[in-house]
Amino acid sequence: MTTQLPTDSGRSKRALAVPGSVQHAAGRVNWRAGLSVRNIGAVYVLIAICVVFSIWAPQTFPQVATIRQVLDGNAITALAGLALIIPLSTRTFDLSFAYVMSLSGVTAAHLVVSDNVNLVLALLAGIGVALIIGVINGFVVVVMRIDSFIGTLATGSLVQAFISFVTDNNTINNLKLAGSFTTMSEGTFGGVIYPVWYALALAILLWLFMEYTATGRRLYATGFNPDAARLANIKVNKLRFCSLLTSAAISGFAGVMLASSLSSGDPTAGTSYLLPAFATLFVGATVFKQGRFNAWGTLVAVLMLGTGTVGLGLVAAPLWAADMFTGVVLIAALSANAFQRSSTLRGQAGQFRRLTARFRPAS
Repeated sequence: MTTQLPTDSGRSKRALAVPGSVQHAAGRVNWRAGLSVRNIGAVYVLIAICVVFSIWAPQTFPQVATIRQVLDGNAITALAGLALIIPLSTRTFDLSFAYVMSLSGVTAAHLVVSDNVNLVLALLAGIGVALIIGVINGFVVVVMRIDSFIGTLATGSLVQAFISFVTDNNTINNLKLAGSFTTMSEGTFGGVIYPVWYALALAILLWLFMEYTATGRRLYATGFNPDAARLANIKVNKLRFCSLLTSAAISGFAGVMLASSLSSGDPTAGTSYLLPAFATLFVGATVFKQGRFNAWGTLVAVLMLGTGTVGLGLVAAPLWAADMFTGVVLIAALSANAFQRSSTLRGQAGQFRRLTARFRPAS
């Protein structure tokens, strides 16, 4: 009786078969992780909200008109939230964005009414004054090294005081704002208003920039550990300064769209977006890219908060219910984000202990 030894070709076939099974198992694990509650919890919350309000208001909520209402009513919020992604990625707060929105809207409306400026120049002027505020924010935060939370809040207060001084807190209303100026935001394409498409296009640009460019990776590195980023020769201060400029420019665009949607220049129109914008950012940071501010997560958060607000309106909930809903969701998101970070740190600490245990001398 002879024993047949395995040939080299047999061994090679088995060796090739192992990686395939490992890759299949890894793909299955990645697929499950991608659909886990920890990764896309906000998506499941959005689905749950839709189910609850479909049962609660079956005659009004599960309608195509509701989808359009959610999209149209939250497009400006999406633009405001997307404006904050780049500065927050560098761990830089910009609390002046809401006041910048008011300033840009008032500026564009004033130019259209008083100086008969065409829409393009009015839009550029609105973004231009926003960039001036961005430069001021950069000087205060980066050059003077004042904490961004306090510095941009102070800048925003000065901007609001300037608006009140110039307008005497009077809203700019005129028939000139009811024509093509309003169409700039109220025109529709595919059944939804233009700002919905603006927000989608901006989200795509931010996603490509943050995920597929070296500058985007440097922004995230700056936010995670600025000291380590400096040691890696990353120009942290330059990135923070430019992030505030970017935030101001996008906020200026959002402010002009807001004034267009209102057909007026309201001196306080932007301040109501302060909490919703930050809520969408922090909720969005728990989706897709855990602990990282990202465009797609922000849009999911906008849809989730917008759907809840619209649903509460359809069931005739009191006015304070929408603010309470936003506050509760924000606290839950921040708690989930903190839990995720602590879990990650515990996992890394455990791996470090297991690794160092291998090199301990035997007793």
